[in-house]
Amino acid sequence: MEKASPSKRPRYDAAFRAEALRLASESRSTLAAARALNINAKLLYQWQKAAQQPLPSDPAEAAEVRALRLANKRLAQELEILKKAIAIFSHPPTP
Repeated sequence: MEKASPSKRPRYDAAFRAEALRLASESRSTLAAARALNINAKLLYQWQKAAQQPLPSDPAEAAEVRALRLANKRLAQELEILKKAIAIFSHPPTP
């Protein structure tokens, strides 16, 4: 992260942005990720929006893409829950 003089807004390099986006995608919320990185949440939301691929111009395809993105997000959350459950139940009981 490169910061300019105190009177100017901070400028963040591409590596910092990529790491922030990765953290936001793995985090429970974008707001929590922004707080952890000590940056403005609106800025992180803008980076997320810019990183998303544009929707197709056909309304039917755009609706399908939205539905698929939503399903993908839900399945990723379910996978995380299952990973945590495996970690919890894989430990042998203590006598």
